[in-house]
Amino acid sequence: MTTATIATPKKEEPLLFEGLTWREFKAVEQLLDRPGYRLSFLDGVLEIRRMPGEPHQTIKERIGALVELYLLMAGFDFTPTGSMTLESEAGAVKREADESYKLAPGRVHPDLAIEVVFTSGGINKLEAYKRLKIPEVWFWEDGVLEIYHLRGEGNTLDYEKISSSKEIKGIDVDLLLRCINMVNHVDAIKTFQQALPK
Repeated sequence: MTTATIATPKKEEPLLFEGLTWREFKAVEQLLDRPGYRLSFLDGVLEIRRMPGEPHQTIKERIGALVELYLLMAGFDFTPTGSMTLESEAGAVKREADESYKLAPGRVHPDLAIEVVFTSGGINKLEAYKRLKIPEVWFWEDGVLEIYHLRGEGNTLDYEKISSSKEIKGIDVDLLLRCINMVNHVDAIKTFQQALPK
């Protein structure tokens, strides 16, 4: 049986405004606080993205449901933090993931950030997450899931592309991706759940 997969819509480019100070960015952010738009900031560049609607939300919610099912079944003491605002004035960065998770009690920042990419261009998202010291970042784009893990210490931090998650040990990434890309949400959850160890 061949499983139908979700079609991805045409990508849009975000609006970029360069040369802003942190203070100017914070003032613009207050003025542009509107539903359906997401603002990011890195090194004086303001990025404004329009949320692409249902396809984006479907993938975002699907990933969240599958990840949370796995975390629950695997015994993680996790906290979903969604698209909480992550920012650092010293790092000149502000970012909101589509989904994020603290994977143990007492964490200040999420251990995992997940991005569902339906836009092209914009600020360097990995650089933003590196400055925020997020240990792992997942990117779903065009039916592909890429995983990046933060390595190094101090000023030598950098992301390495890896094939399996270091933060959510044991999760079957191939199965996860197949279920993310299924058309029917309930079928995707059931398929994933049935494959999990009891």
